[in-house]
Amino acid sequence: MAGIARAAARMTARAVARRWRARRGDPVEGNGAAGDLSTGSARRRDFACVCALTVAAAALYAFYSCVRLARFRAGAYDLVIFDQAIRSYARLQPPVSMLKGVHNGFGPGFCVLGDHWSPALALLAPLYRIHDGPATLLVAQAVLLALSIPFVWAYAFRAASAVTDGRRVAYPVAAAYALSWPITEAVAFDFHEVAFAPLLTAAMLERHQAGRRRAAVLAGLALLLVKEDMGLLLAGFGLFLLTRRRDRIAGALLVAGGVAATLVATAVLVPWFGGRAGYYWAYWTLGPDLPRAVAHAVTHPGDVAALLADPPLKLRTLVLTLAPVLFTAVLSPLSLILLPPLLERMLASTYPNWWTPRYHYTAFVVAVVFAAGVDGALRAAARLPRRPATLVRAWALLTLAVAFALVPFFSFGALFTPGFHAETARTRAAVRAVAAVPDGALVEASDSLAPALSPRTRTLLWDRTPRGAPWVAADVGARAFPFDSVGAQVARVEALRARGYRVVFQEAGYVVLTLR
Repeated sequence: MAGIARAAARMTARAVARRWRARRGDPVEGNGAAGDLSTGSARRRDFACVCALTVAAAALYAFYSCVRLARFRAGAYDLVIFDQAIRSYARLQPPVSMLKGVHNGFGPGFCVLGDHWSPALALLAPLYRIHDGPATLLVAQAVLLALSIPFVWAYAFRAASAVTDGRRVAYPVAAAYALSWPITEAVAFDFHEVAFAPLLTAAMLERHQAGRRRAAVLAGLALLLVKEDMGLLLAGFGLFLLTRRRDRIAGALLVAGGVAATLVATAVLVPWFGGRAGYYWAYWTLGPDLPRAVAHAVTHPGDVAALLADPPLKLRTLVLTLAPVLFTAVLSPLSLILLPPLLERMLASTYPNWWTPRYHYTAFVVAVVFAAGVDGALRAAARLPRRPATLVRAWALLTLAVAFALVPFFSFGALFTPGFHAETARTRAAVRAVAAVPDGALVEASDSLAPALSPRTRTLLWDRTPRGAPWVAADVGARAFPFDSVGAQVARVEALRARGYRVVFQEAGYVVLTLR
């Protein structure tokens, strides 16, 4: 009996310590042996299972992307832009995208670092020595996104081990993360620099939780090479650290450094490489530039609040962002990390893509949402008098159920439709249209044909402005970016024929013309 009393006293002391940490603002963490990632055979089994989940996710992501590419559903914007840039890196040249530069008026020698500050993309250049083409980027993105899964698993395992068998939380949470709509929408929208963000963010959070603060900061600093606005996410991490007494100095430094990094990248580095500092300015409702927008926001907070719901789709996106973790993220101080990047998107009054769920933007913060969700669920369970372990495990299973339930409503729902996989008369015609353009040619290609031509031609986007290229691969069978209608595309083809272009291929809506 005395031994039982002593054991009970130790358990009570640990519970008190955990609650004290929660009140102090620290994330709920494991302690003692329960918080270790596993030992012996259990550790090997966990390693094998997490590897299997990671490989399965990477295979699923790559399969989806490559089917889209093979069925001509990928687009010049933005897959060909990245393909051309990384091909230039592979040739030890600046990352030039002729397609981006010509279409947006910067000229054929435009360096994509003048569009977005994303030098991390250079890491993919060696892969083009293995296979030169857009499929390489799609597979690389699939692998990078999947590699964030082990960090999410480890974070959930270590946190949940404070109250229960961590595996019973970590596995459903990791699977829910792998299927979450922000990840799948990033996969569905071809390739973007976001491929690096979930991995680095998840590593930053998990390493910090593990007490490896130097590694966490290094992962956070690496985010600054992913995109010019990643300094805002790093500043959000600093806001979280400000809630922890022993990390407040580091937090203040990260807040200041993150904001400064974004300003430097936007105002100095992007223009240095041929872009314009205000090219993506989207806050005209608040002001024409940053100082006046900030002043307006401070003096008219009601306008800021109104912007968060204008249009209402912004609120829907915010709800969907937190829905995968059943909204428990709001109970965690980790949710402070979300504030700067979400405000950046939701306060915009132009670029509607930023606040719609369909694109890749929420993938930049998805790892934070899940880490905050785990921590918030544990905090909620700690406040309940009975069966916290049961509640946390139930929460984890519900996150997985929600992930499965949302799949049909987002892009991966297409995997369950025969039309997604089928070869059609249009796709067969597209293959022949692409083959009609000779290697090395300068070609204006429709949005869907451009990815297939990019590896072996000098590819421009077929748009509303005549470029005078000797070859044009057009599409008049379906509306193609950036045209407003099929009628406008037909008119462009007729204008080309009037200028002396002759048709060398025409089938199922695809038309290939040449001046030769």
